[in-house]
Amino acid sequence: MQKEVKKSWALFIGIGVMMIAHGLQMQVMGIRSVLEDFSVFTTGIFMSGYFVGYFVGSRTTPNFVSKVGHIRVFAAFASLASLSALIAVVYVNPFMWTISRFITGISLVSCYVVTESWLNDRATNKNRGQLLSAYMMVIYFGLAVGMLLLNVSKPDDYEPFILVSILLSIALVPILLTKRPAPKFKKIETISIKDLYKISPLGSLSSFFTGVIHAAFFSLISVYATLAKFTLIETSILLFIATIAGVIGQGPIGYFSDIFDRRKVIVITTFGSSFLAFISILTSNDPIQNIYYMDEFSFRKIVFFISVGLYSSLCLPLFSLNLAHTNDFVPKSKFVAAGGGLQFIFGVGAISGPILCSIFMEWFGINGLFIFLIIAHAIIGGFGLYRMKVRETVENPDSTFTPVPATITPAGLELDPDTPATLENNTSNNAKTSIEEQKSLG
Repeated sequence: MQKEVKKSWALFIGIGVMMIAHGLQMQVMGIRSVLEDFSVFTTGIFMSGYFVGYFVGSRTTPNFVSKVGHIRVFAAFASLASLSALIAVVYVNPFMWTISRFITGISLVSCYVVTESWLNDRATNKNRGQLLSAYMMVIYFGLAVGMLLLNVSKPDDYEPFILVSILLSIALVPILLTKRPAPKFKKIETISIKDLYKISPLGSLSSFFTGVIHAAFFSLISVYATLAKFTLIETSILLFIATIAGVIGQGPIGYFSDIFDRRKVIVITTFGSSFLAFISILTSNDPIQNIYYMDEFSFRKIVFFISVGLYSSLCLPLFSLNLAHTNDFVPKSKFVAAGGGLQFIFGVGAISGPILCSIFMEWFGINGLFIFLIIAHAIIGGFGLYRMKVRETVENPDSTFTPVPATITPAGLELDPDTPATLENNTSNNAKTSIEEQKSLG
């Protein structure tokens, strides 16, 4: 893997720095919203702005890339993402923060498309799985580091937003200095949502609620921690644990999903998530009496941190599970198209997640976050049990579980080793290219 990563150093550094900035910005805005006395519902609305932007960007960016190229698109939208952080610190109000989050969403998904299609161009059938693994580690490690940067300065100061803007500007540099020509952008066919549901009802419904769950949890967990009177360092540690645990959980869950009926793994995983969310309620605050059990780093708080970490380890791999389960019912040639459809469904769910969850937090107090998550997971699990009764297990030797970030685009899905060997001729084509194009990025 080291050889492939070394060749793609510019892409990995650029997107890694961008993820550090994204992780910091997302959580500092959640904490700051509490300090500014925004209602939880208001916070849910402006947090959803990111996913609206992500949804719009995923539809429009491929056209931009086709017209002006990878480097220009990356530079333009990384600059816009930097601008969004400055908007947030200059205009501290819900309307402008919704605009800021929208700009961030459309900018980051554009950079994802550029990075993933570029990696796909560099990949061969022998190394694309390694590149995908490295890409996922860079994404989540960057997010985790960004959350630890909450401790650099107080969220009610302007410095964290300036740091976000600086990091996003730095992310431009490696891409702009690359010497290797950008690849030609290839449009990818899609499957309609109606057809995708017919192919895999569970995969489609689970992808929608997975989007709801992921967006609600990662958008509002910092709000929860702030309302629960966690210190800044405790909040950053909680967020770091949740992110890293989600990555660690991909391996064992993927292993079992390739051995047993994938629907059973989805059902067990999602009901297990519900149980751990319930444990989080039992070990946290009492929203009715407004009694705080976790005023100091006690045993109860440690159990809470562990339960949230375990919850994330079961919850985060759900998108990859949904993708693998859906691919069990489609031919290998349709893997990328099916993945693109699931990502579309995931995005629609993600838009509504923070808003719906914030309503529960208004109704039930801060533990409305976990009540909402319990219900969403229960819907997936219940539908999974139903589907197991009406459809027999299907074996598809072409489909295996591949850990992917939930932010992956269809261009990135082509890095999945299970996808068709469309890159089979890369070796012979590369042999005909110039020596300069054979060199690494930069």
